[in-house]
Amino acid sequence: MSDDTRRTRTAEELLRHLAACLKAVQLYSPGHSLVTRTTEQLFDTLERAHVEAQDVVVGIIDREIVVDGLPVPNAHGSAEAVERLRVVGVERIAFDRGVTEPELMAFIRDLAACQARKDGDMDDRLAGLVYPHIHVGRLEVHRRSEAGLADTREVRRDYEAAVAGAQAIWDQALAEGGPDPAMAAGLVDGLASNLGQNRRAMLALTALSRYDNYTFTHMVNVSVLTMAQARSLGIDGTLLRQFGLAGLMHDIGKIRTPSEILTKPERLTEAEFAIMVKHPVDGAELLRRRLELPPLAAIVAFEHHLRIDGTGYPAGVTRPSLNLATQLCSIADVYDAMRSQRSYQLAFPTDRILKVLEQNDGRRFDSRLVRRFSQLLGIYPPGNLVRLDTGALAVVLRVHAPDPSKPDVRVVTDANGRRLDTPRDLSLWAEAGPGGPPPRIVTPVAPGDTGIDPLLYLDDAAA
Repeated sequence: MSDDTRRTRTAEELLRHLAACLKAVQLYSPGHSLVTRTTEQLFDTLERAHVEAQDVVVGIIDREIVVDGLPVPNAHGSAEAVERLRVVGVERIAFDRGVTEPELMAFIRDLAACQARKDGDMDDRLAGLVYPHIHVGRLEVHRRSEAGLADTREVRRDYEAAVAGAQAIWDQALAEGGPDPAMAAGLVDGLASNLGQNRRAMLALTALSRYDNYTFTHMVNVSVLTMAQARSLGIDGTLLRQFGLAGLMHDIGKIRTPSEILTKPERLTEAEFAIMVKHPVDGAELLRRRLELPPLAAIVAFEHHLRIDGTGYPAGVTRPSLNLATQLCSIADVYDAMRSQRSYQLAFPTDRILKVLEQNDGRRFDSRLVRRFSQLLGIYPPGNLVRLDTGALAVVLRVHAPDPSKPDVRVVTDANGRRLDTPRDLSLWAEAGPGGPPPRIVTPVAPGDTGIDPLLYLDDAAA
């Protein structure tokens, strides 16, 4: 089942149970078994939805109901539910992760009481609907470009704060001999939440970010890319965050590596490389001492330079198999290192990086995981600016898994480089139509050379 199909079914189920709750509480007392049962069903659906998202938002636009951005026109009871909510003035309900069943029951009960009230205006009625994890109000409809700009700024701000947080963790580890577990866990939790809510923008930021502070940007990028792969394999919740924490901490052993070796622009000598390769052992030792951290972090720190064919380092270490988190982190580590442009290294295009990952027929990296990684990011990852053979510039929106070289794109300029007032979406993988085959990508384009911020074109695209 595709992600979009699963999200649609969850949205329909949630709306169906919400409608049943609202109807039951109108017909029966709050303690009636039917009210209790429908509330339990709604709670169960919310719990499942919260595995993938920090919050679940139900909105009413005119007479259409939308759940997390997905219109749900045909769910059973949706029309009646819309009218019940409109009577009270509710246009938006946000259910945060952590909502409890008693809290949900109180909300349903209070909402019914609001419907029964005739006095006061709608805003007065809504003022009484206040709960720790449920937020009720009116829906403010902005122009898409304004909302997109706000979303972009928020995601970018969170990403930049994570890079600054990674630097703080590194500096604290240098000063105290090990990372702060609470600080690291909080940083990863924020990244995981953003990844769940806006995966496309987060993956784009890992590619669009500048590498002035490579070490700290790399820490964040490896964490994000490790979690993105894990989520594509069905891993979520606490375990997902453990994968992300392991990705963030994979190179922490380098705090014991002399800075002149870490930052040396030329090729390392044999003696210098012998010092560099100690960082997996150093990292595992540092992380094992922090009992608050999950053991997985130390395992990945130790294993992330080992390969499934027994090569890599620490030298002489053999494993019958590598931990899944290690394998995902290793793919993310090599990918991000190769695509970053630093003083001593030019960035490699994605197709070349994937060929490196696939080398030796999967003896260094699991070929199945590399294939899934290429399907996740594509030859041209979301957020990339590309030039089409028509001369127009386009922003990559989403990967087409059967053929990662032919993504969905949003065309943002004409052939002469003039910005389009209304960008248009194209599926480069589509069959030829009356106008001929769709265009093809000629080359990636550096956004800085064009003045175009690709992230601004991702916010209103389906995740």
